[in-house]
Amino acid sequence: MASQLFGTIIKTAAELKNIPVELKQKTIRPVKAQERELKKLLRKAQFTDFGRHYHFSEILLSRNVTEKFRQMVPVFDYNKMHDEWWYRSLNGEHNVTWPGKIKYFALSSGTSEASSKYIPITRELNSKITKASIRQLVSAVRYDFPVDFYKRGVLMIGGSTDLSYSRKGGFYAGDLSGISAGRIPKWFEFFYKPGQRISKIKDWSEKLDEMVKAAPSWDIGVMVGVPAWVQILLERIIKEYHLKTIHDIWPNLTVYVHSGVAFAPYEKSFERLFGKEVIYVESYLASEGYIAYQVDLKKRVMQLLVDNGIYFEFVPFNEKNFDENGNIIEHPETLTLSEVQENTDYALLLSTCAGTWRYLIGDTIKFLNKERCDIVITGRTKQFLSITGEHLSQDNMTQAVEMLAEDLGVSITEFTVAGIKHDTMYAHHWYLGTDDVIDPQEAIKKIDSYLCKLNDDYAVERTEAIKELFIDVLPTHVFYNFMEERIGKWGGATKFPRVLKGKRYEMWIDYLTNLKSS
Repeated sequence: MASQLFGTIIKTAAELKNIPVELKQKTIRPVKAQERELKKLLRKAQFTDFGRHYHFSEILLSRNVTEKFRQMVPVFDYNKMHDEWWYRSLNGEHNVTWPGKIKYFALSSGTSEASSKYIPITRELNSKITKASIRQLVSAVRYDFPVDFYKRGVLMIGGSTDLSYSRKGGFYAGDLSGISAGRIPKWFEFFYKPGQRISKIKDWSEKLDEMVKAAPSWDIGVMVGVPAWVQILLERIIKEYHLKTIHDIWPNLTVYVHSGVAFAPYEKSFERLFGKEVIYVESYLASEGYIAYQVDLKKRVMQLLVDNGIYFEFVPFNEKNFDENGNIIEHPETLTLSEVQENTDYALLLSTCAGTWRYLIGDTIKFLNKERCDIVITGRTKQFLSITGEHLSQDNMTQAVEMLAEDLGVSITEFTVAGIKHDTMYAHHWYLGTDDVIDPQEAIKKIDSYLCKLNDDYAVERTEAIKELFIDVLPTHVFYNFMEERIGKWGGATKFPRVLKGKRYEMWIDYLTNLKSS
């Protein structure tokens, strides 16, 4: 009864626009909104150690704040930000890059680094994340879902809410999803699944078992989570209760909100698990903040959140600004929202209400419509392949795998690629994760053909320097077992890297060698 009441209130309030003004999706001018966000951030942080060091007060008095900010504050990657500033916050110091003490840090290794990164999470940032999440929920009203939709459970599959505590620094650390879920509004607990008890479980296998046990008692309308782990849960539930599809147990499941990776490779697998149409909605939530979400269910693009505590800058993702390993140069070209072009890859720089300043998060995006701030994620700065100048982006690779799956009528949910030395030249080694039967040689020929059409540089290098292509077709569980056994991270928001380099590649080869010999 309580959930039905709350659902009716949400639906009715949203339809009547009788919701808090800060939650409304306002008609705004993006460039002006970004200028306001930057000024708010600078004013708030001007008396921190970082703000004093980089003269925020002086920047605020200048005629062109955005240009002065760009001139006076350098670009940071994680190592530079940590080594110069954040280590002090981790040691418990106050007012370092944001006013007050940082009480929460999100642990994030991304998909490129072996060691964990500690990303600061402030009360202000968590509030902005919650606001964006509710704005996305409220925006669903335009699709005329019935009132019943708003009383169903929302299953959020993420990290543990049982955070670790550092006595030295006096802070809590864990997955961002765990930090956010542990601080959800009281009213949302009527809808939130799997609930606080299960959410606290740190071991993914145990959490999975508990969610499977509880599944029959839930009435789920919306699922949220990384595709790989949502798929594993749904498959487990279907198998446990001898179902044909997940709709046999959750007949009201209507929406799946996914994030973290391109969804297209998973789509065929999900269709097999559903008994009726489910609406797919993409969101872009990183450890550093809520960046964008899909606002039109008919278009698989997201809209940049330009008025929600983040100031964006954009670095053209090219050889002038990044070295061959994807590391940003010391003084890269940076663009504001007014200066970007459509259909060009940019690395994102964020300045946020958590004391992140001109910070490279490692993702690349491109604008499909500059005026509406419509974007798509194209990859990671360190997950591209260019050992001979082929400039193969993650977006190129994902498209090739999608085309292969469509062409063969199969589901390929995981893949990764490595660039390797081969004799006196070079080669690419592909690893496909699928539970369908695929002829490896046919697959690699098709992938090669697709990439030659998608990328002119790749086509040239295939005739010059990349003399061989290799492929291994592996069961999907091999990828997930590697993450659990060798990386020590699986479940929740963990993602398998699309490009393997350095230590990760060595670990992968060693794992596969031991697997074959066992």
